[in-house]
Amino acid sequence: MANTRIFQMTFGSIYPMYIQKVERKGHPKENVDKVICWLTGYDQDGLKAQIDSESTMTEFFEQAPHINDNVSLITGVICGVRVEDIDDPLMQKIRYMDKLVDEVAKGKSMDKILRK
Repeated sequence: MANTRIFQMTFGSIYPMYIQKVERKGHPKENVDKVICWLTGYDQDGLKAQIDSESTMTEFFEQAPHINDNVSLITGVICGVRVEDIDDPLMQKIRYMDKLVDEVAKGKSMDKILRK
């Protein structure tokens, strides 16, 4: 993917957009935190620290404690592209996160979102 501008955007600037999207659909902020923590291995304090530190998306994923082993179970289309077909590893992680947030906004059950 040629558009890598998102790599330099701060996680703290993108996170509120995730929250707005989910809350607009009547779902709680806590579900966004839960799916991001599931994906990245951050705990609640680590997530808050990333938001406050103004980490770029690149830094956010580089510093992630552990990308979930079940990440390959996330499939589907986001922004017109199948997430499982994205070649760039960082872009794929970002799109995985986008996909999880979309599923929260659509009201999918947390068990299904977290691939349990």
